[in-house]
Amino acid sequence: MHPAPSLSRSDLWCLAAGIALLIVASWGYLIYEDWAMRHMDVVAMAMPGTGSWSPADLLLVFIMWAVMMIAMMLPSALPMLLIYHRLAASGGRAGRQTTVFAAGYLCLWTAFSLVATIAQWGMHTLTLVTPAEVLSNRWIAAALLVAAGAYQLTATKRACLTRCSSPLQFLQRQWREGPRGAWRMGLLHGAYCIGCCWLLMALLFVYGVMNLAWIASLTLFVLCEKLIPPNRWLPRLSALVFIGWGITVGLWR
Repeated sequence: MHPAPSLSRSDLWCLAAGIALLIVASWGYLIYEDWAMRHMDVVAMAMPGTGSWSPADLLLVFIMWAVMMIAMMLPSALPMLLIYHRLAASGGRAGRQTTVFAAGYLCLWTAFSLVATIAQWGMHTLTLVTPAEVLSNRWIAAALLVAAGAYQLTATKRACLTRCSSPLQFLQRQWREGPRGAWRMGLLHGAYCIGCCWLLMALLFVYGVMNLAWIASLTLFVLCEKLIPPNRWLPRLSALVFIGWGITVGLWR
């Protein structure tokens, strides 16, 4: 890996602004979808209805999940992208390679979105979710919360979170030159990120896939997890909170 050259602040600000614009656009879409779901009498194709889903319905839900993953996960990937951009500048094509890195990262989350869409379709078919896409069975909701809490304490969670929250260390160990290397590192970073957060994303079903307050809360939690230094206390504390929350939901929801 080449030593990091100096970059102008304007170069880094342009990158950050581009990523911020994508994040804002994604949140704008989610806000519109939330509004459209509450005004389905005047907005067609906001979200699928209560009947069987058509291929168009599946596509609509998939797009919603894919955009939601950009809105939720790209903010926490910003430190990684900025550091990668700085290191890649030695080759003179930092902008292109950073775009490829981000595309690899989002490709993995798009694949996750496909899985989430299929899961939502299955729960919809089995009438396990309400028309607002909230789990109707409190035992399943409770189990998801408890499982998310237990996962916070696993070695897999710790390993994935360590790699996600230490961008420079990740890049030093996994560095590959050129666009192909950027794509590979983006995919690998996405895989670690999914390993870290997949059960947190599953919690979207507990209080509504399009519940903006719930989406924002989980986004903030993921961001805090990745920004707090190693030997962090947040996963352990959140494990207790999620497990206790799950038990409460199971008993009194």
